[in-house]
Amino acid sequence: MAINISLRCLAMVAIAFFFTVQGTLGKIECERLSEDTCAFAVSWEGKRCVLEKRVKRSGEEAYTCRTSEIKTEIQNGQIETEDCIKGCGLNRKSFGISSDSLLEIGFTKNLCSPHCYQNCPNIVDLYFNLAAGEGVFLPGLCASEGGNGRRQTAEIRSSGLVASGPRSSLQSTATSLQPPAVAPFPQV
Repeated sequence: MAINISLRCLAMVAIAFFFTVQGTLGKIECERLSEDTCAFAVSWEGKRCVLEKRVKRSGEEAYTCRTSEIKTEIQNGQIETEDCIKGCGLNRKSFGISSDSLLEIGFTKNLCSPHCYQNCPNIVDLYFNLAAGEGVFLPGLCASEGGNGRRQTAEIRSSGLVASGPRSSLQSTATSLQPPAVAPFPQV
């Protein structure tokens, strides 16, 4: 009898949890996300969420999740998985949206790894568009020199553009070049 009641309670808790999660994830609003889920999330409108840091009058740092103007065509209403965050070499405490990480050889290797490139379309879409904003084709960057991409990294450096600056030039370039729905992993 006690086992039967425990199973019913467990079932009710599971059902309540399911509907709570389903309702929450169905309409993701960046401003309601915590600092632990903000970076690399996409709102229900298809706009990317960005983590911002500000200093309060008391001198204490505060973190806020905001909706950016950068849209994605791939997915709406998604909080990126921890598996993709770690597998792609990212950090949940990333501020803003920038192409700066494409300059780091270690990051590029993680991004171009089969684990990230084939399983994390939200992240690949973001960096595809950031690279395009710098005049670099991400599959080419991944294929060049086994993912090291020294030549194309030099092109990013010489472009003088940083995607975290004015977003209008990034958006116009990014929306004109879209990756395939599932980007093929470049053969090395």
